[in-house]
Amino acid sequence: MQQIETLEGGNFYHIYNRGINGEDLFREEDNYGYFLKLYDKHITPVADTYAWCLMKNHFHLLVKIKSTSKNLSGFEKLKNKNKTKPPHQHFSNLFNAYAKAINKRYNRHGSLFERPFKRKLIDTEEYLQSVVVYIHSNPVYHDFVDEITDWPWTSYSILLSSEPTNLKKDEVIEIFEDLENFKYIHQEKIDLIEIERFLDIDDL
Repeated sequence: MQQIETLEGGNFYHIYNRGINGEDLFREEDNYGYFLKLYDKHITPVADTYAWCLMKNHFHLLVKIKSTSKNLSGFEKLKNKNKTKPPHQHFSNLFNAYAKAINKRYNRHGSLFERPFKRKLIDTEEYLQSVVVYIHSNPVYHDFVDEITDWPWTSYSILLSSEPTNLKKDEVIEIFEDLENFKYIHQEKIDLIEIERFLDIDDL
């Protein structure tokens, strides 16, 4: 039986998945934007986002689950026990809401995403840095573009921008020590197949 990682407060996770049977998740440009809108609604309340990439038939997310209950009193925890959904349920709700919208728009039926969605606990600084680079390099790895900056649906350019964002920009840059090193490591010639083995990522 497949072991499914539990999403626990205070921990980093690499979350990823693909369309069922390799089906496209994003058929048109506005599909990407709609997914991100739903993402903000369902995930931002329970997780901080450090990096993301949306590809045509799969996606990658790097999140840190918020420890929302650690400061509650025993009475408050008991009172909210039945009202608080576990973090994985928020992700399931996101995927279900998006699938429902896509099914309606394109007159399709059934599941859109593979189940259960993949999640990997990140427990070292090296692992964390590698996941950030892997996520941003995915469009190059899959031959969609030649340069990381050419693919619009990743967090890379947002992290370099001065525009307001929900991304944990400062914390991500700190993982690489500073902005220059962040850019340098992303521009290096990287063996993404080797990184994939290191990250123990299932084939997408």
